[in-house]
Amino acid sequence: MGDTFLSLPEFFETELAESLQSRTESLSSFRELGPPDLCHVLKTNGRKDQGTYHLVSGVDASSSATLATYITSLSYELDKNTDWFGVKSQYKLKGGVYCCYNAFSRVDLRVEVCIPGSVLTYVVNSRGERQDATPEIWQETYLSGVLRSILYADDDNYSLLGYRRMDPIPTTDHEVRFLMAAENLFFKGWQLGSSPDIQVATIVNNHLAAGILKYFGESSRYEHAVNLFEKLWAREPEVAALVAQSYLGMNEEVKAVQVIHRSLQQNPHNYVVLHVQADFLTSKGEHERAIQVAKEAVACAPSEFLTWAKLAECYIDIGDWAEALLTLNSCPMFAYSERDLHRIPQAARTHFPVPLLAMQSKMLDESHLNDMEGDPTLLRLPAPSLRGTFAGAYKVLTRLVSKVGWDDLLKHRSEVFVMEEEYRNQDASTASSDEKQQQQGKGGHWLTFTDKRLCERWLDNLFMVLYEDLRVYTIWRAEMSHYESQSLTYERSATDWEILGELALRLHHFDEAHDAFLHCISKKFSAKAYLHLLEHCTETANVEQALSMAMHLTAHNHRWYNDSVYPGAVAKNLFKLIKVNGLGKVSNTLISMKPPQAMLRLMQWYFAYAQDFRLAGTQS
Repeated sequence: MGDTFLSLPEFFETELAESLQSRTESLSSFRELGPPDLCHVLKTNGRKDQGTYHLVSGVDASSSATLATYITSLSYELDKNTDWFGVKSQYKLKGGVYCCYNAFSRVDLRVEVCIPGSVLTYVVNSRGERQDATPEIWQETYLSGVLRSILYADDDNYSLLGYRRMDPIPTTDHEVRFLMAAENLFFKGWQLGSSPDIQVATIVNNHLAAGILKYFGESSRYEHAVNLFEKLWAREPEVAALVAQSYLGMNEEVKAVQVIHRSLQQNPHNYVVLHVQADFLTSKGEHERAIQVAKEAVACAPSEFLTWAKLAECYIDIGDWAEALLTLNSCPMFAYSERDLHRIPQAARTHFPVPLLAMQSKMLDESHLNDMEGDPTLLRLPAPSLRGTFAGAYKVLTRLVSKVGWDDLLKHRSEVFVMEEEYRNQDASTASSDEKQQQQGKGGHWLTFTDKRLCERWLDNLFMVLYEDLRVYTIWRAEMSHYESQSLTYERSATDWEILGELALRLHHFDEAHDAFLHCISKKFSAKAYLHLLEHCTETANVEQALSMAMHLTAHNHRWYNDSVYPGAVAKNLFKLIKVNGLGKVSNTLISMKPPQAMLRLMQWYFAYAQDFRLAGTQS
């Protein structure tokens, strides 16, 4: 049809501007970084107006001019489009509204464009009232948009239909602007919130600090983070934790230790610095010292989940399983807040064209994209639905069971927690229980009944979740062994293999997970499977296989309008390969694989980015 864009996603409105009205009504529900940007456009053919919209991130929101330019650039998408008979589209772009959420001030900044004509800029607050946009609002809005692009680049909750992703920081000039905005607004960062396992956002534990570390860390350019954090450290001693983390990322261990020492002399109760110190000691095999430091962190922040989880991990490192369980049981748990997502109204119709390069790449397999047929037992596993602190606690529990096994875990559990049978017996007879306690003290248990703890209900539930995971995993491995012994082929659907791969990953069986994901991609495309295989090939320095996985993921990303080179999981792994092997070797290996020209062009975006930003491995 002539009313669609050539290569961009679109939702067609039932009523004009209903998407803008829906977004305005949702503003009061946003709690953290907010939803993706919304671009609403109005098309006309002279007789009829048509409203469409799409979600987008990575557009430069530093001024009204850049956002107006984005809207007007969409007219080229219409001009290029033709109907089935080769006749040029009769629709023209009449105007548009670009909406970008400001997570600092909790307002929606909007740029309204009339073509041809004026550009109107205003701010909409949570009550739907219009206000003027100040320079401070513009800077906050720009940084909010960049942080959403960085932190949610690989977030499954942000895998939305009709969502176009572009590079938030495409050049070094844009990076300078990002650093300036981050420095100016750093001490407002706590207003943005923090990751789900942090109870109270602080100056160093918030989305802004996390975004800076992720952006520079995944490209191994911590020196830029150090330069920024050292300037901020002079104004606020707590920033020492971020300085030390960045130095460790640069392998400047002496400088990191000096920063930690100096910081703890000034403030011995900074639990974030203590965590950096504990991680460093653990990396050096100093587990006993790490435990002492982790205990100090718990004393400094007893209401934070992270401090208790860190101490439990330290106990696992030295093999003190009982103390690890007791510490895990003490973790403060809190409710998980869902990501801020704009609930868009029901569209009259949608348009998701396949971009030309994605089609020419010859690496798309969309024949089974909606194939969700799978074993109901696997689909009902409860572990994938865990979020926030409960997901964090489950990771500690699975690490523990991978070290000791299920039977020994149950034994240690009965040693430190009051079991139901013990509780009933205790109520039945106090006199006889005294005698039993003495026997238990001499026999199997090192804790008497009165010394034992009650297992928290949430931890009991996690034991049940773990039991389900282990039961399904054991059945799968037994079936596999049986079929192999009979020289038979073990058949499963692609969805089953994907779930089994994730199950094996959760339980720390990495070889089995790798095999499951290989079976999965032999049947259909799976972004999760390809991503795991890319990470595996990167870790094992298998350059050719890693490039093969990266090409499939890049073609898939481009098909679904994700043209953001960095940050992202593909770029992160490719940059690791370049750092170890050098850009020349990686680039020549790709050329020797003789991919289609369109695929080669897509992959060269990563190499061009690495050269422009002078990443490690590009200078040789």
